[in-house]
Amino acid sequence: MNILTFLEVGGLGGLVAMIIGIIIVISLVVSLIISGIAKVIYEWNNDKKFTQKQFWQTMLISLLICGLISGFVCGGM
Repeated sequence: MNILTFLEVGGLGGLVAMIIGIIIVISLVVSLIISGIAKVIYEWNNDKKFTQKQFWQTMLISLLICGLISGFVCGGM
């Protein structure tokens, strides 16, 4: 009942901000993990190095994909 009364009071701005913040933090963590896995795979048997620019590009691409997925899930079809 506490959650129901919290929602009935009004101030949903804080709740919306918390949900958006949680989505952003989870997307950042998932993107870091994906970029780390991509770096390990890229450097596995090669003498090539995964540069910092490639790391941030990989992270940006996975953040965009996470944003598309969360927009689809939260926004519906």
